[in-house]
Amino acid sequence: MNGMEMAFEEWKTYAQKKALKPRAFDMESVISNSRLKIIGITGVRRAGKSSMLIMLQQKLLKKGENAAYVNLEDSRIKNSKTVLDDIVKWFGDQGFLLLDEITSVHNWEGWLARNHELLKGRLHLIVSSSRKRLAVPTKPLRGRMLSYELYPLSFKEFLDFRGIEVEHTTAGTGKVEKALNEYLVYGGFPEIVLIGDKTDKTRLLNSYFKDIIGLDVAEMSGESITTVELFGKYVIEAVYFSASKCLNFFKGLGYKIGKESILDLEKYSQDGYLFFFVPIFSHTIKDRLQYPRKAYMGDTGFMYAISGKTDMGRLFENTVLLELKRRTPQQHDIHYWKNKEGFEMDFVIREGLAIKEIIQVAYEFENEKTKNREVRGLVACAKEAGLKHGLIITKDLEDIETVDKIKVQFIPLWKWLMKKRKDPVLSRNTGTRPSVSDKYLIRI
Repeated sequence: MNGMEMAFEEWKTYAQKKALKPRAFDMESVISNSRLKIIGITGVRRAGKSSMLIMLQQKLLKKGENAAYVNLEDSRIKNSKTVLDDIVKWFGDQGFLLLDEITSVHNWEGWLARNHELLKGRLHLIVSSSRKRLAVPTKPLRGRMLSYELYPLSFKEFLDFRGIEVEHTTAGTGKVEKALNEYLVYGGFPEIVLIGDKTDKTRLLNSYFKDIIGLDVAEMSGESITTVELFGKYVIEAVYFSASKCLNFFKGLGYKIGKESILDLEKYSQDGYLFFFVPIFSHTIKDRLQYPRKAYMGDTGFMYAISGKTDMGRLFENTVLLELKRRTPQQHDIHYWKNKEGFEMDFVIREGLAIKEIIQVAYEFENEKTKNREVRGLVACAKEAGLKHGLIITKDLEDIETVDKIKVQFIPLWKWLMKKRKDPVLSRNTGTRPSVSDKYLIRI
């Protein structure tokens, strides 16, 4: 057995022995779909993609299937131009190959397309990447891939990982609210959730942030790690993001960087799931491009770990955005809304030209005047959208009011996060032409 094969065997053995906590992920669906399509699992680094592949190997081996997990970022094999062919020579052409971080190796797209076509029905390929490029396949893979997006733990998963049961009593509610506060500040990365010491949580979140910057955003954008890190810290501090203001920030620090480079950093930080940029609601593409985008983090834990701040209003809103990402079908777009009178709606869920849902996030109402302003904004948005209802997510207020014939529901964040949803959420994959068996991107 040569050195390359020894590395493959080590990863397969490691995956067999690794003990992991299960997540809300339909593994049977993945296994079944992999018999027809290449399965691609994407998401921010450290969200649990490797663990998902490892658990899939364990499940397949228990079923008596031939299966093997290999991490392609292993420095012993990563730079080999023939590593993918070498894996097939070692593994064979029948069974399930689970290849972690497929986009890190040479000619991965062509190899996947070729082997899926030549070995269809025999070799089943399940692959992962921390880059969204895998979820939006280019021509060689169109019609051949089914993509899943994996996010950090939802609040329900957080409670499961921590062994916290929801009890519908005053004390039980208090325990859940305390858990929510920790979830907001330190986020949902599985390893972070399982660490008890808060200093260790912060230190590890810092290392995650730097890994995503260095291994994904800097590599994709071609910018230096220092430039990308500065960009990342700027975005964390910014409620709204515009390339022009970001450019002025860099110039103020004496950095020579162009506006196109700033726009590239915006794109690649989103492709690496580090940030999300939500555009204004408008029927014109020009407005959506010219108006500032609202900036959100790929995990709420980055705010405190990087900036030392805990802006609970922003953390509330960021948590809602991430949950909407999990719940919202991909043919639905997420926007914010603003009118000439200055009223704003945090989230407008759009399908085509139609608005399906509007959501306002209000951490606390300082007084009745503040509450009325939030309600008036929701009512104005609902009337413009032709809706008869809207939702305001709060810290602790639960109520229903009717204002100008618009039904306004108030619900505490923890209760909204605990609401049942179809799992997994199926949505159209905009990167492929829909067909009966290939039209979904699945989010968890």
